[in-house]
Amino acid sequence: MKKTPAALAAALLLGALPAHGFEIGEFAGSTVSFEGLLQSDHYWYDSDRAPLDGDPGDGDDSDHGIRRAELVLKGDGPGGLDWVVGYDAEGESWLDVNAGFDLGGGHAVRVGQFKQPIGLEELSSSKNNDFVSKAAATNAFATSRRLGASYGYGGDGWSLTASAFGRNLTSGGAHGSGYGVRATWAPVNDGGRTLHLGLAHVDHDTDADTLRLRVRPQADMAGDRLVDTGTLTDADRLATTGIEGLWMAGPLKLQAEYMQGDVDRLAGPDFTASGGYLSAVYNLTGEGWSYRGGVPRTASPAGPRGMWQLAARADTLDFDDAGIEGGRMDAFTVGVNWYYRDNFKVALNWSSIDSERAGLPDDPSIIALRGQMHW
Repeated sequence: MKKTPAALAAALLLGALPAHGFEIGEFAGSTVSFEGLLQSDHYWYDSDRAPLDGDPGDGDDSDHGIRRAELVLKGDGPGGLDWVVGYDAEGESWLDVNAGFDLGGGHAVRVGQFKQPIGLEELSSSKNNDFVSKAAATNAFATSRRLGASYGYGGDGWSLTASAFGRNLTSGGAHGSGYGVRATWAPVNDGGRTLHLGLAHVDHDTDADTLRLRVRPQADMAGDRLVDTGTLTDADRLATTGIEGLWMAGPLKLQAEYMQGDVDRLAGPDFTASGGYLSAVYNLTGEGWSYRGGVPRTASPAGPRGMWQLAARADTLDFDDAGIEGGRMDAFTVGVNWYYRDNFKVALNWSSIDSERAGLPDDPSIIALRGQMHW
C-alpha cells in the first residue's frame, strides 16, 4: 500500500511507526521501503587526567547531540535481487550502498559498499546495540564499510563469506585495498538455544603507508582518546584476525570476541595490538533471541509495556608493543535498556575505565544516556 507524505507525517505524530519501514510502492518489480534511525546521546564525565568533554569551552563536563540520523531506501526483487542505499545525515557519510543477488542453493553475491566480514558486534544492527558505545576492540579493529564485492555460501547453522574491497564511499573516508574472510558455525541452534563460533581475517593496505590506532573511552562524543598509537609511518599493511563466541538460551545472551591487529612495517619493527570483550545481556521481561546470517537478532517486545534488559560488559585493549606506547585500557560497563514496541529505545550505561599510557594512569568514569527512534 502506498503512503502519501501527509499519511507519513500523521503516523510519526501519532507514534504509529511501522516495525520494518514505510512501504513506498513497487517500481520495476522491486518493492521499495523507507527506513530511518535517529539516536540522541548524552554523556556525563567524571574525568581524571585527560578532559573528556568534547566541547571544553562550555564549562560543563558533558556532551550531548545527535549520534546517528540514518535514512535508508531498500528494495526487494525482482527475483533474488535486493538493494539498499543508506546515508547518515548527522555524520555526512554513506552507509550500505549495494545490491545483492541470491543465486539459490545457499550461494549469494553482493556488490557495492557494505560491512566487511569481521566483528560480530560490528556486523549486528546499530539499532539493537547492547550498549550505547561499542566495545573498544570493535571500534579499534572492525573494518566496517568499504566498496567491494563479496561471495557468501551457507547452510543450516554455518556460513562462509569472502570479500575484496577498496576505499570507503564517503569523501575523506578510509582507504586501502584488501580482502576479508569469515566462517561461522552454530553446532547448537534449536529449542531456544544457540551456540555460535566464528573466525574472521581481514588484510588491507594502509593509506600512504601510515596508520593510526586510537579509541574513545566508552563515549562516542568524547574529546580525547585514552589509547592512541600516534601516526605509525612505514606501515605497509594491517592484518586483523578475530575470534567470536556466542551463547543464547532463553532470555540470556553471552557474547565474546578477541581481535589482534598486526601491522607490517617497511622499516621499523612490526607492531601488534590486541583487544577483546565479554558481555552478558538478560531480557528481564522474558523475551528470547533469534539467530540468522551468523549474527544474533534482538526480539520484539512481548508485552505492551515493552522489553527491559540488563547488560554488563568487560573489555580490554592493548596498544603497547615494539617500543610504541599507545596505551592500555580496561573498562567495565553496566547498563539497562528499554524497548517500546519495535520503534523506541532508551539505554542508560555506567562505565568505569582503568587506563595507562606512557606510564601515566587515567581512570575516569562515564554515564551515557541514549534515546532512539526507528522505523
